[in-house]
Amino acid sequence: MNTWLRDLFLPSAASIKAQSVDDLFMFILWLNIIFFILIAGLTILFCIQYKRRSANQKTAHIEHHTVLELTWTVLPLILCLIVFFWGFNTYMQAGVAPDGAMEIQVTAKKWIWSFGYPDGSVAIGKLWVPVNKPVRLIMHSEDVLHAFFVPGFRIKQDVLPNRYTETWFHATQVGDYVIPCTEYCGKGHSEMKAVVKVVSQQDYEKFLEEGDPDEKGLPPEKLGATLYVNLGCSTCHSIDGTKGQGPSWKGIWSAQHKMVDGKSFLVDENYIRTSILQPQQMIVEGFEGIMPSYQGQIRERQLVALIAYIKSLK
Repeated sequence: MNTWLRDLFLPSAASIKAQSVDDLFMFILWLNIIFFILIAGLTILFCIQYKRRSANQKTAHIEHHTVLELTWTVLPLILCLIVFFWGFNTYMQAGVAPDGAMEIQVTAKKWIWSFGYPDGSVAIGKLWVPVNKPVRLIMHSEDVLHAFFVPGFRIKQDVLPNRYTETWFHATQVGDYVIPCTEYCGKGHSEMKAVVKVVSQQDYEKFLEEGDPDEKGLPPEKLGATLYVNLGCSTCHSIDGTKGQGPSWKGIWSAQHKMVDGKSFLVDENYIRTSILQPQQMIVEGFEGIMPSYQGQIRERQLVALIAYIKSLK
């Protein structure tokens, strides 16, 4: 019965922390179910038992009942204390990463997640971690308030500008787990998603050496289309000519773009490369300089793929 109810309300648990959170949730749920049945049942019973049956019937004088009054005062107090100390203990355990946890730097910005690894490599949109190993996330925002949430791990933590916050998890199952932003952060909030890729230790080390294996074997144009979504480009740049917070990519190849300083540039490989790595140098007239720099965050092959994809959008 517990398993059925748990699956009804919660996604599959995939971390060590999830079990303690789920147990507390189920305890509170059963308390609510039991007391709902008890209170509703007594209400119905009393309505039937003490229904006025004639116009002259009077309610009997009711004296207080010390045992009952103590029961409905002390019992809820005890249950509330149990929930408090259980929840507090779970909260404290969730707040302190175990010794030896692997540290990953998490950066949030409109509207992407990027992850910095101990070897200096950076991944955007995908958090690669080994299974059965504690991972400590040190997080900050480059613009506004965001929130990091992985339902399968039962973790959620606000990500703030100008300070660090942290959380940790210990994944127990290989698989992909969605990371939505759960703090409204602007127009692209609903599209600010990433994924935790929980893999074996061998596959994790291979990722660090060779990069994202999901990108291997894809032609540049198809890889560029994938990156357009994964890197968050789609939140600002349309591919159908619609004006967004950034210029549409449709038909811009070989066109002339006028900058806010009055200069004009031909849209070619160098223009796109500079726009991605040093966007504040290439602010198109009619738009604001809100694009973040991807310097040091994407590989050369990814740059080539994005250029090929833009070139294909006639």
